[in-house]
Amino acid sequence: MQTELVQFIRETIRARGPQSFAWFMQQALYHSEYGYYSSGRCAIGRRGDYFTNVSVGPVFGQLLAVQFAEIWERLGKIDNFIIVEQGAHHGEFARDVLEAARKSRPDFFAALRYQIIEPFPVLQDRQRQTLEGRALSRPGTTRRSSLQSFRGKIEWRESIDALELFTGLHFSNELLDAMPVDLIVSEKTKTGSTDWLEKFVTLTGDEFAFVDQPIGNRKLRDHLQKLPVRPAGYETEVNPAALDWIGNVSRKLARGYVIVADYGYPRDEFYAPHRSGGTLQVRAQHRLLSSPFDEVGRADMSTHVEWTSIAERAEACGLQVKGFADQHHFIAGILSELLCDDLPEDAKTKRTLQTLLHPEMLGQSFQVLALAKDVDLAGPFAGFKFAREPRATLGLDRPNPC
Repeated sequence: MQTELVQFIRETIRARGPQSFAWFMQQALYHSEYGYYSSGRCAIGRRGDYFTNVSVGPVFGQLLAVQFAEIWERLGKIDNFIIVEQGAHHGEFARDVLEAARKSRPDFFAALRYQIIEPFPVLQDRQRQTLEGRALSRPGTTRRSSLQSFRGKIEWRESIDALELFTGLHFSNELLDAMPVDLIVSEKTKTGSTDWLEKFVTLTGDEFAFVDQPIGNRKLRDHLQKLPVRPAGYETEVNPAALDWIGNVSRKLARGYVIVADYGYPRDEFYAPHRSGGTLQVRAQHRLLSSPFDEVGRADMSTHVEWTSIAERAEACGLQVKGFADQHHFIAGILSELLCDDLPEDAKTKRTLQTLLHPEMLGQSFQVLALAKDVDLAGPFAGFKFAREPRATLGLDRPNPC
């Protein structure tokens, strides 16, 4: 495929030599002009490349609005409760939360302020259209002409660094899975043991190809000490960007929560022997592509989240692990504890709940992690009513594998 982005990557490799896969993934998804996300090309939902919790309807946002209100109450019903969302796509989740809060919890709505972290102007514009009622709600629906503007409630920031210190919560849904990762592969050494090499992207003629190289990044090598030994040929990923991200968020959170919704595994399962090909996925129009070198800049690229390392880094940065559950148990806890009487009982809502809850749909493949700073709560909030003890589930108290 000959595109401006492909040509840019080729020219960079020819000029500078093989590049890390993290750099390649960064260009494919976030190049300032041609990236899959940054160009606005990303399409979610039935007519797009993949589904999310938000694309199946407003119920996910309505449920989380109830959960956010409970957190606000436990933090003392403060006057300036900040919700920071990162990875907001076209703003549907923000709209669903704000609409639900305004309708069912006007006291909470009056106290909250919403900040969206969005570095890309094309996505900021689409978020504004959604939140001002100028955009179609979702494919197959009509424009909400009666939607009042939330303009006075919402602000945008280009990065976490641009945030002021805040009290409230940081929320993300499918953010970490789209962060650029390093690809590594186990190789047999001359002594008969194995060691990790990093997979770089090079060129064979005009075609992209992988080449294995020794790992020169010391931070990456240090992190690999936590991985179990695996036989030669075992391929997987490491996500240093996600670890840096949680450190940056913790510095901006004065008091409150970080709530992360995504799909992944604790470390033991992420690096399980049977997962010898890693978790990297490339999708276009709901099809799995065979290579990350297919449809560069026109396809989504993602990996599962390795939750244990996120939790370890969070604790090192002053956050506490307060809850971890699959989405089925998280939503079931909200429904049982907070009732959600305002949810419609029509067939469409019931189908949406089934999609969000059913283990063979989104219920088991997605997880929710809650991290806290400077809070002392007697027990877990509603979403973790049915959750197991989080530290044990994440393997935080186990010795590192050798």
